[in-house]
Amino acid sequence: MPKPIARSKTRKSVAKRFKVTAKGKVIRTRSSRRHLLECKSAKRKRKLSKAALVHDTDVARIKANLPFA
Repeated sequence: MPKPIARSKTRKSVAKRFKVTAKGKVIRTRSSRRHLLECKSAKRKRKLSKAALVHDTDVARIKANLPFA
């Protein structure tokens, strides 16, 4: 009987932090939005709330940890 091919599991920590769009781009949330918000301007906090694209050099590593995305 042949051995089954090992399937790679999803890294749950990566799945919680990143999302893959329909076109295959990887989206992340911005940092610096958790605390010390009094000193940050409203404009800065508003821009930090929007999602950002992951840099091209990191996309392959993230997608390797998300095999079903």
